Amino acid sequence: MNDRLNNLSSQYGQSPWIDNLKRSFLGAGGGLEALIARGVKGVTSNPTIFQKAIAGSNDYDEQFHSLIAGGLDTEAAYWVMASDDVKAACSQLLEVYSATNGVDGYVSLEVSPRLAHDTDGTIEAARGLHTTVAVPNLMVKIPATQAGLGAIEQMISEGRDINVTLIFSIDRYAGVIEAYLSGLERLVASGTTDLSGVASVASFFISRVDAEVDKRLDAIGSEAALALKGKAAISQAVLANHLFREQFSGPRWNRLVERGARVQRPLWASTSTKNPSYPDTLYVDSLIGPDSVNTLPDATLEAFADHGTLERTIDTVTAVADAVATMNGLGELGVDLADVAEVLEREGVASFAKSFEDLMATLETRKV
Repeated sequence: MNDRLNNLSSQYGQSPWIDNLKRSFLGAGGGLEALIARGVKGVTSNPTIFQKAIAGSNDYDEQFHSLIAGGLDTEAAYWVMASDDVKAACSQLLEVYSATNGVDGYVSLEVSPRLAHDTDGTIEAARGLHTTVAVPNLMVKIPATQAGLGAIEQMISEGRDINVTLIFSIDRYAGVIEAYLSGLERLVASGTTDLSGVASVASFFISRVDAEVDKRLDAIGSEAALALKGKAAISQAVLANHLFREQFSGPRWNRLVERGARVQRPLWASTSTKNPSYPDTLYVDSLIGPDSVNTLPDATLEAFADHGTLERTIDTVTAVADAVATMNGLGELGVDLADVAEVLEREGVASFAKSFEDLMATLETRKV
């Protein structure tokens, strides 16, 4: 079982990260330590993950009560607890960070979902998290909303490591790449000569795309429509990877490489299968390729470790041809992928916001 996770990175250049973080994972003998030993090279978190971790256990009660007694309000106490978990995870992954020369070993902490459409607020929050956590292997997560793009560029221009999240379309992904490249160029213009200390990933969401597109294909109901179910998400990711290869090449990129710039790796997120009729490793097996990350929920990681297929799949001639054919077919059927992306972004932001507000409400009840 260990070999699949280790070989994913050593033979195929794709880093497996775990999409989970909770206090019981941390410390000597905890789950994270064991996962790192098996080949996991990073950790991602989000407001929903912290909501489940904090509201679903008593692990945080003692610290929470102490923070409240010390004069912090509920939200401030949350950020201390979340930051402490992230710092502990970063400490456990520091050896991976060093061994990979800063390619892997990161832990991601997301800015408040209340800021999804607030550029200036996101910039201030991202700076604050970097200052508070103050470790070299933190990535602050910023959503790829229209407002988020400006914050992403600004953070990169300050040399900060960023995980761009909630990407649902190739058009928006192009905007994320532009924000990264422009940010690096601004960093150079400010006098920085070495860009090797800046790392970023672009989290392209997968399974949610199929869930929304499949619903629309079912509504169409034709044989041609039903034949395309379960293909949109992988096809879009294949073409996103193609765009990644195009954009991180050529004169503009080479000028940045001369100063040590690293590619902004695509990260395949939301890779559990929502449809139980699909193989449980579908969104791992089909998206394997170099210079990328797959962040896996616990069950998907265990499924891949047990019976996943190790093969370079994302950029084969067949994969690209099939992706183009699928996208053309969806267009001919009238499936509006721009509208799909808009719906999914709106739902994604709302879902994280609800988790955050639910957690704040739960913590309020624990004050007494």
